[in-house]
Amino acid sequence: MKFERYVGSTVEIIYMDRNKRISQRRITVVSVQDGRLRAHCLAQQAPRLFRIDSILAVHAVPGRGAG
Repeated sequence: MKFERYVGSTVEIIYMDRNKRISQRRITVVSVQDGRLRAHCLAQQAPRLFRIDSILAVHAVPGRGAG
């Protein structure tokens, strides 16, 4: 997947953490670099860093700057 296209956009992701727990999150993508996606988590109102290889699915949120 080309995550660079989502920079500046709000998306929903399905993510598996290092403990194999799966979560769904709504985030605003800040940057993509070195296999990591830097984002602002809307639920936690905090910055988050996600490993791209652990993102199972991504879906653009309509009307939120989605590319």
